[in-house]
Amino acid sequence: MITSLSARWRGLRTKAGHAVATSSYLRKWALLGALIGVIAGLAAVAFFEALKLATRLFLHLMAAFNVPNPVAEGGGMGSSGFSRPWALPLVVALGGLLSGFLVYRFAPEAEGHGTDAAIHAVHENPRGIRIRVVLVKLVASALTIGSGGSGGREGPTAQISAGFGSFLARICNLSPADGRIAVSTGIGSGIGAIFKAPLGGAVLAAEIIYRDDIEVEALLPAIVASGISYAVFGAIEGYTPVFGYARNYHFAPLQLVWFAAIGIACGFVGLLYARSFYGIAGLFERLPVNRYVKPALGGLLVGTLALAIPEVLGTGYGWVQVTLGRSSLLHMSLVIVLLLPFARILATGLSIGSGGSGGIFGPGLVIGGFLGAGVWRLLEPFAPGIPHDPATFVIVGMMACFGSISRAPIAVILMVAEMTGSLEVVAPAMIAVGIATLIVRRSDATIYRSQPRTRNDSPAHRLQLGLPLLANVAISEVMAPLRVVLHAERPATDGLAELLNAEIPGAPVVDSQGVFLGTATVGAVREATSTEPDLALGRLADVTAPSVQASAALDVALEALGTTTESWVTVTDSSERAVGIVTASRLIAGYRRALTVNTERLSRIAGNAVPVELCVNASAGAAHMAIRDAALPAGTMIVTVERQGALIFADGDTTFEPGDRVSALARPDEVEALRHRIDGDEMA
Repeated sequence: MITSLSARWRGLRTKAGHAVATSSYLRKWALLGALIGVIAGLAAVAFFEALKLATRLFLHLMAAFNVPNPVAEGGGMGSSGFSRPWALPLVVALGGLLSGFLVYRFAPEAEGHGTDAAIHAVHENPRGIRIRVVLVKLVASALTIGSGGSGGREGPTAQISAGFGSFLARICNLSPADGRIAVSTGIGSGIGAIFKAPLGGAVLAAEIIYRDDIEVEALLPAIVASGISYAVFGAIEGYTPVFGYARNYHFAPLQLVWFAAIGIACGFVGLLYARSFYGIAGLFERLPVNRYVKPALGGLLVGTLALAIPEVLGTGYGWVQVTLGRSSLLHMSLVIVLLLPFARILATGLSIGSGGSGGIFGPGLVIGGFLGAGVWRLLEPFAPGIPHDPATFVIVGMMACFGSISRAPIAVILMVAEMTGSLEVVAPAMIAVGIATLIVRRSDATIYRSQPRTRNDSPAHRLQLGLPLLANVAISEVMAPLRVVLHAERPATDGLAELLNAEIPGAPVVDSQGVFLGTATVGAVREATSTEPDLALGRLADVTAPSVQASAALDVALEALGTTTESWVTVTDSSERAVGIVTASRLIAGYRRALTVNTERLSRIAGNAVPVELCVNASAGAAHMAIRDAALPAGTMIVTVERQGALIFADGDTTFEPGDRVSALARPDEVEALRHRIDGDEMA
């Protein structure tokens, strides 16, 4: 029965991979984007409900304390005081202890704030997020935040949705480039769903990947996924913006001065947030205490701080809702309003930096919101042009603080506008966001340390940009034949013997049909056989290991090599059967060949050559002929031959086939002759 199910699953996986590989761009990303969107929406619902349950269990029942809620979650001011003050530190510590045990026992990758781990996966290994991490992240974050820890709910949702994108990359055998898009799309659609901000989530998917760049390829798939995830989440949890509709705003030019002041404050406090968070995380890392206990210690300190400033508990969105109203904000102590941004920075560092699980996006919004509220409280009694209600200042503060320190200002502007139903604030808020971003960028700080500066600094792009000719060489031209193939049903001891006899570090694992399942290394097999010598090799296959198709170009192989710790990648055919491997040395040899041939060709072309693009006609004289025999005009260089969407490394043996699209360089006086030879047109 198990064998039958496994065979069906492998067959389905192969069919899915083939269907995706042969699909057009539109059909591929409409399908994958829709799948990611549905899962992101359901993941947001699952985490939202788990967090509500945990909050009720820990804070309401155990600590007898209720935090306020934003409008979309029913509103309410929460408890006015503590009936069990002694219980609060213990409850927050208990949540940290349970979360720490769950994370470090089952999935250490789930530690921390989630979004950074997802960004890291985009650049390093988009196929490498384990399903176990997704489940652990959901429960651990609900425990951390639900018990009162300071964290946001976007980080867990982002990692869960990115994990599904990674899962799709594995089962559909997506190329590394498509895998990056899938994981990026998961990040944006997950956050867009949980915040009910689909447009901001879509832009975030493209913007949050770099500090000073944007992944434009992810934008359109993310629009599809984020719209669907919002629809799914809203159908279950409602479509009301998180903070309701703050629309009583009338612009006055003088307000730009005060928005600039908010921008300056948010820029410097944002820098403090990033540096303090990682500073506290570093202190806990060096603390000589069992790592299971560190989140509990952080929780104990947060619970103690909350006895003086209860606004540090949980997500804090309900407290931001309080600041949006004039009367409710004026009833808050000015000292608390001014201290809260710094108290939140400390509480978030203690809750998440200690090893707890939760997001740091949400706390950044709370910090910025209270900074805006503080500026309004200080200026409102005497400054000209201050609006009657503080909502505008609070909204602008949220945009400026986290938009700058996340290095995703456009996305955060859109998200906060959607969360507050206040698109009219966007235009004047740009001055605050721009100033805050300039301050943060000057110091090169970011809250997400996995962000490369630009594409040039990303492992996924860096070598490709330096080796552009790789796109002209097919993997099939340089791949090496398989020396060892490990069959999934065979015992691990047999596999270890084969690897040792061949003196190779690892090999692909295949099923009975030769379909690639993953890879197994000598180290992994040796470790397994020391305890379970009869274990089947299929159980040891690393399913996150990348593979590339033989018809793909070497730039795809280079990208795949960058996502694995091994020096080789398995090559498959169109049916996902393992047919060879490509190594770094083979790749370099292929590049040298391309470089040599192209240099020789360029040296034969006159300096005034012009580019020409032609389509091979069946009636042309060069059709079905090799380039060296095609009698092309002197001085002509064939740059690329595109056949059925794939670029072929063109040398003298390459034949012109009807339908091929040929790019060439030719002397101006020979263009018509070249056109006649390739597309069959009569010469003028």
